[in-house]
Amino acid sequence: MSIITRRAGSHDAGRLHELAALTFGLACPPGTLQSDIDAFIAANLAEESFAAYLADPERVVLIAEADGAPVGYSMLVGGPITNPDVAAVVDEKVSIELSKFYLLPDRHGSGVAAALMAATLREAAATGAEFCWLGVNQQNARAGRFYAKEGFEIVGTKQFLVGAQWHNDHVRRRPLAG
Repeated sequence: MSIITRRAGSHDAGRLHELAALTFGLACPPGTLQSDIDAFIAANLAEESFAAYLADPERVVLIAEADGAPVGYSMLVGGPITNPDVAAVVDEKVSIELSKFYLLPDRHGSGVAAALMAATLREAAATGAEFCWLGVNQQNARAGRFYAKEGFEIVGTKQFLVGAQWHNDHVRRRPLAG
């Protein structure tokens, strides 16, 4: 299998939306209403949303392709931290957020996630940030294990709204150097 990671361009907005629609629900805990997942996707992961993300200079969006087909993506976000729970444990002056990191389920365990993470962390370091942080649902054990393996340590908690339902996340952080 040939894995390529690259910066996404404006022409990828539709592909990114399709990936998001197929993968976002995988990160939600059991019992999350499909209507809430659909509402989140419509509000935050629509093709138009990705077009805006791709045009935002504070964001870096990467796409992973396996044998020429898009199979995952990541998004880094710089700038102010507006969540007070995150701001209490993450220094926004030296940190960048890994806001999105998703892979098609049939690619879990294939090596694509490791390749995408390596590329994402290189891009994060290239921004000048010293740390990368993320939020991950506390019930998402698979993602928690992956992020721990990649050096992300739990430094706090926050809540994340999906549709009309609040979910509990771990805030994880890792240094970008060393």
